[in-house]
Amino acid sequence: MNLTDPALLNSYSLYALYSAMGVYALAFIAFAIDLARRSSAVGVIEAADLVETDAAASAGAAASAGGTRTLERPALKRPVLSRLSARMDNDAAMPYGRSSSLRVGVSLTVLAWALHLVATVMRGFAADRVPWANMYEFAMTGTLLIMTVFLLVLVRSDLRFLGTFVTGLVLVLLGIAALQFYVEVAPLPPALQSAWLVIHVFVASLGTGMFALGFALSTVQLLQSRRENHVLEGAAAPRGAIASALRLRFLATLPSSVTLENLSYRINIVGFILWTFTLMAGSIWAEQAWGRYWGWDTKEVWTFIIWVIYAGYIHARATRGWRGSRSAWLSIIGFSAVMFNFGIVNVFFKGLHAYSGL
Repeated sequence: MNLTDPALLNSYSLYALYSAMGVYALAFIAFAIDLARRSSAVGVIEAADLVETDAAASAGAAASAGGTRTLERPALKRPVLSRLSARMDNDAAMPYGRSSSLRVGVSLTVLAWALHLVATVMRGFAADRVPWANMYEFAMTGTLLIMTVFLLVLVRSDLRFLGTFVTGLVLVLLGIAALQFYVEVAPLPPALQSAWLVIHVFVASLGTGMFALGFALSTVQLLQSRRENHVLEGAAAPRGAIASALRLRFLATLPSSVTLENLSYRINIVGFILWTFTLMAGSIWAEQAWGRYWGWDTKEVWTFIIWVIYAGYIHARATRGWRGSRSAWLSIIGFSAVMFNFGIVNVFFKGLHAYSGL
């Protein structure tokens, strides 16, 4: 068995990648179980609040004139909001913040990331170059960096509640790449035989990882903001209105919408800096490869559009006071443009970048 055989190394890379996808799927299930447990725990708190409210209503009715029981539920002195908004800004504040399913999910994610890394490195050895010269390799490396960013941010900020979202996104992208974009190992075209391939594409992949995490946070922020508004509006409403507003009960265990927005903003700023460098490095590489810095190629135009969207997002939030849902939607639109650039522009638009899928 020749371990230097490119075909053999590529086969091992595929085995490792499919194994990583299987472990990511198990991690997704573990994170989903944790969300279900969170919802159950919040349901217990909500039930306790409603029982106390019923008791207060009964006491108030007994003390009324003539002892006649009133059918009107009083406004909540200690509304459900005060208990359900005890979110996980501090993970230790909730007894279910470190559930066994959550620990299993994180452990499986780390294992899947390791297998993912092995698959990517083996693909690079099989090709005898960096493994991001076509859409399959870029998807494999890009999703690896998305997961790397997620795991690194876990060290500073507890974002384990995003595990379901991130592992699900990576699993879907890897599945599409393996089924639709897979190509055998092939030599690089002349235009890609440059050190800028290493710099430009790696930084673009890292920026995409940051944008993906910002997108996930913005999506959860919108859900959390809607829940907070419903709880505030329904604080003195009948029980059915409150229960209707809290269908996604696990959101009560997550950070507030303001906390999520601030974290998304900081992460998107880092992604924007990386994307700015990507745009500049791409122009320098274009001048070396094609003799011009800018040629209005479809890929170049969409890279610039993405830069404009995130520049507008940062400017609007910093100077125009665009906070809350408007800020979140700009972040979501920006990442949607990133995915459009990768999945639509690379496949259906012809241009100088069509051969690489970058």
